[in-house]
Amino acid sequence: MTQAKAFAPGNLSCVFKIIPHPEPTKMHSLGMGFTITEGVVVTVSQHSDQTTVQFNESEIHFPTVLSVIHKLTPEPIRVEIASPLPLGCGFGLSGAASIGTAYALNALLELGKPEEELAMTAHIAEVENRTGLGDVCAQYHGGCLVKLKVGYPLAAERLPIPEQSIYYRYFSSIQTKTILENAERRERINRAADETLQALEKLTKAEAVDFNACIRLSKQFSLNSGLLEDTRVLDIIHKIEEVGGAASMIMLGNAVFSTHPFEGATETKLSEGERGRLL
Repeated sequence: MTQAKAFAPGNLSCVFKIIPHPEPTKMHSLGMGFTITEGVVVTVSQHSDQTTVQFNESEIHFPTVLSVIHKLTPEPIRVEIASPLPLGCGFGLSGAASIGTAYALNALLELGKPEEELAMTAHIAEVENRTGLGDVCAQYHGGCLVKLKVGYPLAAERLPIPEQSIYYRYFSSIQTKTILENAERRERINRAADETLQALEKLTKAEAVDFNACIRLSKQFSLNSGLLEDTRVLDIIHKIEEVGGAASMIMLGNAVFSTHPFEGATETKLSEGERGRLL
C-alpha cells in the first residue's frame, strides 16, 4: 500500500463544559453537538525526507496532526487534507483531521490498532495542543450527541434527531486556545453549561426531540457564557427569531447556524450517523 485515505465529518458544537484533568486521557468536555455531511478527506503516504502537512494544497503547520503522526510512527509522512469547510471557525476540523490521520496511518502502516484507541490518540493530540476538547468524540460516533459522563472523553448518547438541512454562515475565527487558557472565561462557560446540561439530560430520555429546542438551549448557553459577542452573529440570530426560527452561535467561531434558511447562508445537513471511516 502506497497511500491510504480516511474521511471524518465536521462537527458543530452547541454547548460545552470544560472538564479539566492533568491527564489528557481524562480531560474533555461535556455538552451537545452534531456532525454534518461535509468534513475532511485525509490522504497519507510515506515520505522519503520529512513529514509535511497540506490543507487544500497549501502547506501548513498543523500541530494536532503532527502530534498524531509522532504518536503512531517515527517515519516521515506526507499528509494531504482536503475540505470545503474553513479552519478555525467552529467546524471541528482540527479533530476531524486528527482522527482522519490516525485512521489512515493505521491502514497505511498496518498498525492493527482498534478505532477506539486511534480516536483516543486523536483526542489526546487535541487536548495537548489546546485545539479542542470534544470534537473527536463526535467524529468517532457521528450524529447529534449529548455527552454527560465525566472522565470518559469518548462516551456519548445519540439524540433521536433525523437528518435535516442546516444553514450556516461564518465571519471569523476564535482561537480555542485563548478560551481554554483563560481561567475567568472557563469558569463562566462552565457555570452556563451546568444549567444547560440539566435540560439536555432530559432530552436523552425522550422518544422524539425537536432540534429547534436544542438550538434554543444552545443560544441561551452562548449568551450566558459570554461567548456570543459578535454583533453580526447576534443580528442574524435576531432576524431568524423574528420570523419564528431558531438559531445559535457555532462553538467556537464567530458563526451562526439554524434550521431556517437566511441571507448569505450555506446549506449543509445534520448527519444522523456520519462518522470517521476509511475510504
